[in-house]
Amino acid sequence: MAQLSDDCFAFGGPMMSVDEAVGLITARVNAIADLETVPLVDADGRVLARDIAAPLPLPPFTNSAVDGYAIRNADLPQEVEQAFPLDGRIQAGGLVHAGIKPGHTARIFTGAPMPPGAETVFMQEDVRIDEAGNIVLPPGLKPGANVRPAGEDIPEGHIALRAGQRLRPQHVALAAAFGLSRLDVMRRIRVAVFSTGDELASPGEPRAASQLFDSNRFMLMAMLRRLGCEVSDLGILRDERNSLADGLKQVAGSHDLILTTGGVSTGEEDHVKAAVESIGSLVLWRMAIKPGRPVAMGIIDGTPLIGLPGNPVASFVTFVHVVRPTVLALAGSRPEPLLPIPVRAAFTYKKKIARREYVRASLRRGEDGTLEAVKFPREGAGLLSSLVETDGLIELGEDITRVQPGQYVGFLSYADLI
Repeated sequence: MAQLSDDCFAFGGPMMSVDEAVGLITARVNAIADLETVPLVDADGRVLARDIAAPLPLPPFTNSAVDGYAIRNADLPQEVEQAFPLDGRIQAGGLVHAGIKPGHTARIFTGAPMPPGAETVFMQEDVRIDEAGNIVLPPGLKPGANVRPAGEDIPEGHIALRAGQRLRPQHVALAAAFGLSRLDVMRRIRVAVFSTGDELASPGEPRAASQLFDSNRFMLMAMLRRLGCEVSDLGILRDERNSLADGLKQVAGSHDLILTTGGVSTGEEDHVKAAVESIGSLVLWRMAIKPGRPVAMGIIDGTPLIGLPGNPVASFVTFVHVVRPTVLALAGSRPEPLLPIPVRAAFTYKKKIARREYVRASLRRGEDGTLEAVKFPREGAGLLSSLVETDGLIELGEDITRVQPGQYVGFLSYADLI
């Protein structure tokens, strides 16, 4: 299990900025040390455990980039077109048994190995065949054109993939191009997830008139799985301090992270803080973020706990900016900063200084073709429809107090957040 000392998060005073909070987490969380070897087909989304040096150059042999005709550089036509007799035919995957003769050309196809002596390829659409059956090549082609040299992409021995890389399909493709069938990766992070509150019922179970179906837990578990985590669903823990404490204590030793939603504010029926303090330590973070200010982080038997707000939008936003970097740090992944793209605002908005805010927005094309962000028409951190009917979040930094139509703002697509 990943272990934390009890003073890692001992911080009081004014509200933390988002960057301060994330910096404190990622600097103090220790990555797991357990490795496993998985088939290449199962490597997507996993964190690479060891550097991969190219065991062969890519491409491994010099080959043609087009369908056409191979020729020696010494025979390239200079001023006028020139006819060459055809000397052989080389297909992709075929073997080359002899070099090209001086003053000749060879038919060659994309990906086929270049015959010895040949250094340039004419595209087939740039040549013609004369009445005698010779290949007529035009002048002016640059030496070496339309040829992929061995190692042009990656030379042998080059560190092509580094430890800590969260693997995506393109990384898997590169490993396959090296002929690798299995990769050493970090084991999956084990996360225990539960919701708190007597007002919640699990989907599929009876719901009292005053209860809501629990949506946060399922959203968070889905987000964790997209980050490659192994998730334990603890269900709903009721608003009772001792049962909360028992549930947390039971899972702390077998998980790398405990994630809760709800019960972390300062109300009389918010018992997570007291439950954690009775079996570990907890400092309530008053993060300068909207939505999502009530975020808690604590330690139980060396296992970190993050308590997210109960409102679904606040839970989503704080997951992205607190849980996501924590999971990546625990998994030994290199940081993956979220980089907003500039879009033009098509809305007016006011906010407080010294607080980062996230506005739900949809994208559209303006009359001039520029991407514009349209704010969701209703406010409220409890509106799941605002996540479903928008494309992402507008990030408004701490120093911004007002947004006017036509102003450029930073946009984070939901597709890039997990």
